[in-house]
Amino acid sequence: MEIIIIGGGFAGLNLAKELVNEKGINVTLVDKNNYNFFPPLIYQVATAFLEPSSISYPFRKFFSGKKNLQFRLGNLLKVNPSENKIILNNGELEYDYLVFATGAETSYFGMENVKKNAIPMKTLNDAIVMRNTLLKNLEKAAICKDIRERRKLLTIVVAGGGPTGVEVSGMFAEMRKNILLKEYPELSTTASNIYLVDGANAVLSPMSKASQEDTLEALTKLGVVVKLNTTVVDYIDDTVYFADGETIQTKNLIWAAGVSAKVFEGIPTESYGRGKRMATDAFNKVNGTENIFAIGDTCIQLTDSDFPNGHPQVAQVAIQQGINLANNFKLLNQNRPLKPFKYKDKGSMAIIGKNKAVVDLPKPKMHFKGFFAWIIWLFIHLISLITYRNRVKTFFNWMIAYFAKDQSLRMIIRPDKKIKTEPKQY
Repeated sequence: MEIIIIGGGFAGLNLAKELVNEKGINVTLVDKNNYNFFPPLIYQVATAFLEPSSISYPFRKFFSGKKNLQFRLGNLLKVNPSENKIILNNGELEYDYLVFATGAETSYFGMENVKKNAIPMKTLNDAIVMRNTLLKNLEKAAICKDIRERRKLLTIVVAGGGPTGVEVSGMFAEMRKNILLKEYPELSTTASNIYLVDGANAVLSPMSKASQEDTLEALTKLGVVVKLNTTVVDYIDDTVYFADGETIQTKNLIWAAGVSAKVFEGIPTESYGRGKRMATDAFNKVNGTENIFAIGDTCIQLTDSDFPNGHPQVAQVAIQQGINLANNFKLLNQNRPLKPFKYKDKGSMAIIGKNKAVVDLPKPKMHFKGFFAWIIWLFIHLISLITYRNRVKTFFNWMIAYFAKDQSLRMIIRPDKKIKTEPKQY
């Protein structure tokens, strides 16, 4: 059985892991990057509290010694279902079963200026670009004589009041309190404002009312200006425009406001549902196809009675769908009936700042906040990292940051943009 997995995030990697050394099954994982990374912690890379290598790991290193797992670096261009073949930018592969685990990408809701000028928060590349941009803007502000221009360089607007938006806003507030004036004494006379904006009437809208209220209170105490029922409609000439007519001048609009799945050539149009997500049956098989599956953020499944409108696009859904599909491939290999997917909600959480977090548990229904919730958040995220090496490095960096209230990773590292010239033709 030849299985090709497109995408090595939570869903794809857990599917591959469950099929290690399974007789009669060969797995090829295709990804545009040669590494897996841990999305819940990319904001800590973006704010220079973790190194990129703390939350990432090479696929080939992970697959080493696993005889039935192979890795292929490449971009998917097209699927040819009639021939059971995929076309990559660097070749072709044939499959018996194809699995899409491509996750979601940043959605700008059709706002081209926002797409062009805002700083996204979705990939490890985004995190490194954001870190460099913010550090360069601080250096510019340190020597800027124009007060209005300096204020724009120091003002940060975070669009999106979900966990990512809340966590990055809280991190910026902690940095402003403990680091900014210590390392940039030139900025002592200029105020720096941090705004968190969201179109809903509460932050962390999927979480409990208690978590929403606790988070709003904690952010406000940290000095974050939270603007609810506020949607961004444009960002041009260093100005963020809102639907109510208000504007904020800033050179730093961080976009954590929405995601959408990707559309792939060769997959029938009728196979897509809401948000460009592939509509699947109870076994994660894409509707309108025979041997193509989709798991994680890239799929929408309406067969789970507890989630009739589809599952939330969170890590636990992706992990559980990956494991369930792996078990179904084993059953398929033995000509046994498949098991439908049923999501087990294990709760949700968000960190706000040092010693500040919120945690909601569904069964029994419980809510935690403050230091205890913060410890739970740290523990869960630490054990969720892919290798012991990642866990040790991350824990070490967290301990330094906790006791020193600082981290020494604020370096602007970027590749040289060398001009490549083609040899003259004679």
